Amino acid sequence: MKKRAYKERFYPTPEQAELLAQSFGSARFVWNNTLAYRTEAYQTHGQSISHSAAEKRLVAPPG
Repeated sequence: MKKRAYKERFYPTPEQAELLAQSFGSARFVWNNTLAYRTEAYQTHGQSISHSAAEKRLVAPPG
């Protein structure tokens, strides 16, 4: 069986580039905020926060 690789290039319009930058910035903020939350919980309380518990704090409760 041969292995193949494909290279693709994406040339976004200025509007698309702005939306991508906003999306990546938001994702980076959420990642860094969650990492800081988990790190602080471990350093201060010795508590390991699971991924699912960390994800639950990202969603606002209904109501």
